[in-house]
Amino acid sequence: MKQGYFKIIKNIPLTRDVYEMTLEGDTSAITAAGQFVNIKIDGLYLRRPISVCDAESDRLIIIYKVVGKGTRIMSELGEGVSLDILTGLGNGYDLDKSGDKPLLIGGGVGVPPLYNLAKRLIAQGKNASVILGFNTEAEIFYEKQFKALGCDVTVTTADGSYGVKGFVTDAMDKDYSYIYTCGPEPMLKAVYARCNSGGQFSFEERMGCGFGACMGCSCKTVTGCKRICKDGPVLEKEEILWQK
Repeated sequence: MKQGYFKIIKNIPLTRDVYEMTLEGDTSAITAAGQFVNIKIDGLYLRRPISVCDAESDRLIIIYKVVGKGTRIMSELGEGVSLDILTGLGNGYDLDKSGDKPLLIGGGVGVPPLYNLAKRLIAQGKNASVILGFNTEAEIFYEKQFKALGCDVTVTTADGSYGVKGFVTDAMDKDYSYIYTCGPEPMLKAVYARCNSGGQFSFEERMGCGFGACMGCSCKTVTGCKRICKDGPVLEKEEILWQK
């Protein structure tokens, strides 16, 4: 974990309430796809945890959805503003288990961390397929960016306004060696039930400190309690215990 200041280079809307922010700063602590950062917002006590979409050299890209006061403030920040950010948080995805045909599945704001993962898998020569799930066509983002990496991309919309009508599980009839996924818990449960391989699941959870001190995001697994912020957010398929 490293604390530092990042300058906003760009902060633009991708959809009505989803924004892409590009920042300049020290990204050396970000070592794995699927890690997250924790951003200090002036006037608010708790930092805001946001997944890393992409990071290289001195550039950091995050994608966030405006859902409350903190993210609303973020959406109104302009170029040149500096943010106090903790980087290198969480465990991230393990690429060594992917096999030759990994399948990446993201729902809504669970899509961003899969971008850097896809980039790394493609760089290793893997044949990566991606399923992106949204409610409607107006909410779709990053389809072109995944295609530009060389991924086989399928988009699903719940209302059928674009791509495959239905949920991400309706597009899982593919030949794959391993699954990587991130999204809301109902989606993760559905993917888990349909998955016929090993996999890694990235969980969204409310956090306090974001680095394992407060125990506020603990969850039960087959190997005992784990902290989503520190021991996660990525859990192996085999260790997941779904909460009722």
